[in-house]
Amino acid sequence: MNDVLITDRPPSPARLSHTSEKHPRVTLTELNVLRRHRELCDVVINVNGRKIFAHRVILSACSPYFRAMFTGELEESRQTEVTIRDIDENAMELLIDFCYTSHIVVEESNVQTLLPAACLLQLAEIQDICCEFLKRQLDPTNCLGIRAFADTHSCRELLRIADKFTQHNFQEVMESEEFLLLPVGQLVDIICSDELNVRSEEQVFNAVMAWLKYNVADRRQHLAQVLQHVRMPLLSPKFLVGTVGSDLLVRSDEACRDLVDEAKNYLLLPQERPLMQGPRTRPRKPTKRGEVLFAVGGWCSGDAIASVERFDPQTADWKMVAPMSKRRCGVGVAVLNDLLYAVGGHDGQSYLNSIERYDPQTNQWSCDVAPTTSCRTSVGVAVLDGFLYAVGGQDGVQCLWNVERYDPKENKWSKVAPMTTRRLGVAVAVLGGYLYAIGGSDGQCPLNTVERYDPRQNKWCAVSPMSTRRKHLGCAVFNNFIYAVGGRDDCMELSSAERYNPHTNSWSPIVAMTSRRSGVGLAVVNGQLYAVGGFDGTAYLKTIEVYDPETNQWRLCGCMNYRRLGGGVGVMVMRAHQPENYMWIRKDSVV
Repeated sequence: MNDVLITDRPPSPARLSHTSEKHPRVTLTELNVLRRHRELCDVVINVNGRKIFAHRVILSACSPYFRAMFTGELEESRQTEVTIRDIDENAMELLIDFCYTSHIVVEESNVQTLLPAACLLQLAEIQDICCEFLKRQLDPTNCLGIRAFADTHSCRELLRIADKFTQHNFQEVMESEEFLLLPVGQLVDIICSDELNVRSEEQVFNAVMAWLKYNVADRRQHLAQVLQHVRMPLLSPKFLVGTVGSDLLVRSDEACRDLVDEAKNYLLLPQERPLMQGPRTRPRKPTKRGEVLFAVGGWCSGDAIASVERFDPQTADWKMVAPMSKRRCGVGVAVLNDLLYAVGGHDGQSYLNSIERYDPQTNQWSCDVAPTTSCRTSVGVAVLDGFLYAVGGQDGVQCLWNVERYDPKENKWSKVAPMTTRRLGVAVAVLGGYLYAIGGSDGQCPLNTVERYDPRQNKWCAVSPMSTRRKHLGCAVFNNFIYAVGGRDDCMELSSAERYNPHTNSWSPIVAMTSRRSGVGLAVVNGQLYAVGGFDGTAYLKTIEVYDPETNQWRLCGCMNYRRLGGGVGVMVMRAHQPENYMWIRKDSVV
């Protein structure tokens, strides 16, 4: 019986592998006991008179600094007592404790000595923990100090986060004592940022003058150096003349007077503005400004639609707002004087020349806008110098090259110079005082050509073409580049994207979107680039995705209530008193 049982057993394993989970913990604990009892210690670290007993092998295993010290030809490699200067003794003791215990407590009372000590010993994990602690402590009263601290100790990630925090909260930061104590170089670094979150450039000027007058005797010499980063051409004429131009400190400095004159010329000579573009004429684009995105009309489930919805990036919610009076696919959308315009399109049966205008204050559309002279669908629409431009499209008979612009004061459309090429499904953008017409189709095949309109000369001229033919693409101006995404080429819908640099007159690729999108809307909301809806070759899309230029990646970030192909998009700043009684669409009726 016993023989049978033995025979039935599986063969014994030739080896049994085991890795102990408690061994590292026990070993560390016992090594620390030896240290505490000063047993087998072979080095004493002397910091400001405090002697810390340790084992070279442990310190070398944990710290590249100690490893280089003890294994190289340095004099310290042969010493039994090593003195380390310019470091806090409590911080050193905490870090050596960490080497033996893998435990440390970072708190407000020690972080400013712990981080430099961790940098010296090259303990990257502790550096990261200190930076994470400081990130959590950021507020408008201390962010400038943390920013300077991060810069001193080359903590790039903490410096980037502190910079962003300072920019986003500048209106509070400028009221802090830390701001008034800034060195001139750090002040310039902050106010030259495009991301500075201010209601108007007047706030930047007032902040600079408060800084100057805090110590006018020592800082007066820096006035022109600092004021050159205030974007005076963006000031209101009343403020420029009445406040800036009349300030005694500004008037007494020749370089400052030149800056004021430059701004006056920009404001007084609007026809010359395309030739006067520069860092001081570029609007700031803070990443949080209370902007919202509107998706207007489009094609869904076999028909044009009139529905309109609003996206708030702060809540990531899509809410239905009042619909247009007409269904519109291929509609051109733009914002002029805080009103949202929907131009032309196709209602499923007819080509349209009618215009509707949405007022977010009342949540109502009005039709009292003069119609365009031509019916236009797949039209490009943009605002330049207070005029609304309608570019190309098709009228049901032919593909158009004519262009007209709307004067809201006269409620009148007038023709301007036509493009050099017929374009339907064209994308338009405004940058540097020019109107760009990008891609589209000439009625036969998709285009990669690009041309731009100079309103000063009433003339179109060609610029560098895109690398890809695109019709029904999306485009937007983002960080002073023109981004062109998606669309359709000769045979398929596209996910690829590229951007145009006006200074080099060249296009370069960026990473493709996560979905193919023809008839896509593209817009910048609160400093982020969003691609909205479209058609992927199989289905109409209600997804949206956002582009991160730092990582060069797109990520999906929610869905609209409706699928939309050929809808328009527009961006508006929400005012505090705008109504919130927007319609909600029933989920069981969403397409």
